[in-house]
Order: sequence, then C-alpha cells, then structure tokens
Amino acid sequence: MAKIEKKEFRFHSKASEKYVDIVFHYQNSRAYATSVPIIYRRTGTEIEDEAVDEYLDKVWEEVNPQNWDNWRAEQVSFWSGKPNASTTKGFFDALAQNFNWCCVSCDLPQNPNWARRVQDLKEFGYTLATNTRRHCSKCEGNSTQLILVPLKRGGITGYETWSPELRSKIVSLLNEFDAYEAKVGRKEGLLPDHKFPEIRWDAETRRHSLEHLSDEELKKDFQLLSNQRNQQKREVCRKCFQTGNRGTVYGIPFFYEGSEVWDASIPKIGKKAEQGCVGCGWYDINKWRTELAKKLK
Repeated sequence: MAKIEKKEFRFHSKASEKYVDIVFHYQNSRAYATSVPIIYRRTGTEIEDEAVDEYLDKVWEEVNPQNWDNWRAEQVSFWSGKPNASTTKGFFDALAQNFNWCCVSCDLPQNPNWARRVQDLKEFGYTLATNTRRHCSKCEGNSTQLILVPLKRGGITGYETWSPELRSKIVSLLNEFDAYEAKVGRKEGLLPDHKFPEIRWDAETRRHSLEHLSDEELKKDFQLLSNQRNQQKREVCRKCFQTGNRGTVYGIPFFYEGSEVWDASIPKIGKKAEQGCVGCGWYDINKWRTELAKKLK
C-alpha cells in the first residue's frame, strides 16, 4: 500500500483555505487520517498543483505519530509564555489530545465565540483544517468540525520558512499597507509577499531562514498583499516565466524599467533573474505606482 492515500480536495471559501483529505500510512499498519491545508494564509502556505505530492511527502514525515509526544512537549514552553490565553489553550488541549476531528458542539469547550479561539490558534502559527459539513456520531448530523495537524508552528514550505512572530513583524514593519489597494488594510488579511517571485528561484536563491534579516532587508524583499492578490500575482509571474511576456497591474502596460517582453540577456532563473522583474508593476507595486505618477505629471 502507498504511504500516502489522497481522498479529495476541498475549499473553505470563508477562510480562503484549500485542503486535501488524506490517509497517511506508516509502519506496523498504522494509519493516520487527517486533512492537510495546501492553501493556508496564516502560515503563507500556497502549494501549486504540481508541487502537492512533494509537499505531502514532507508532511507525511513530520506528522508521523511517533513524533506526537515530542511535538506536544515542545508546545509546553510556548503556552507557558501565554498566561492570559487559558481559554484558547482549552481549545488547543482538546484538539491536540489525539489529532482527530473535533465537533465544535460536542468535542470542544462550550464557548459562544469558538471561532475567535480558533482564529487565535491560527494566529499562533498552528495548522488547522475545517470541514463545515462532516458527520458527527454524537450529534447524529452534519456539523462544523476541526482538526489540528501536528506540524511545527508556522507550517512547512518548500521554500523559505519563517515564524509567526516574524510574519507579524513584517506586517507591522510595512505599516499594514496593502500595496495593491494602496491603503492600510486589516493585518489579519495581509500576507508578506516576496517581490521576487518564487518561480524564478534556484537552490542558491532560497534561504533556510529569514529570522536574521534586518529591517531594511525585509522592506526591500517584501510587500503586503491580500491572499487573493497574492494568488493573482503567482499566476501572472508563472505566465511571464512560461511566455516571456511581462504582466500588468490594473491592465496598464507601463514598465518603469524594461518593456512588455522579458529581456533575453537576463537569466530566467536565479538571483540575477531578479533584475528582469524590476520595472514590472507586480514586482514592487508601490514603486510602480510612484513612477507612473511621475510619468503622468
């Protein structure tokens, strides 16, 4: 039997999350049924279709039931620093008991604002999946259920990793400014976006950690976008990579450096490829807007 048995893909529109329901198989015939988010804005997880299998291989290794005791032990120090979060910790304890689906009515602490507690857990960097119509044998009907996936806080990605604390720092450092909308947005709805798109990275471009970057480096490398715009940018950058035709913002064919066509003298992949992105509106939307305003004047 294959070690990973994919069941179905689901999309939770309210939370803008996408999951794959799955069964992981381990030695001694042990199986673990769960639901793995592949679009999960709280940790910046957005796995492309062609990368799902590779990502699930990493998840399979990390969520092995043999690791559960160590995972729980690691959380003790985190929660010891959250003395005022006892209500939220009650939800965490219920979800972490066996990493099974929990009905919000039958298995979690009774709380009229349970959604807020779940949001807090996500803000703390925990990975949860939601099913709004899953059968519960206790209430004998379909109910909203949640499952905690024992990944490290902040999630795992195939690219660069960062802690929830660093993500919050980047959002604050960039003044919660939505680059696409050109206004301050809700920090919960903003994602730090790599200006230089991941599709053009190579092994030397990727950094194992971002924790060491200075404030100036973070400002240089990131802009803030909503999840929707982040996905839109990914599609634009993929098309540019495949066709050599650079994308436009708001449909305006303006480039403050270069033209609509990728400069053939610039490599397509690697750190040097970043120069080919400069001048495109999607690379640095605020800079592009400023340069366009100068042109109009």
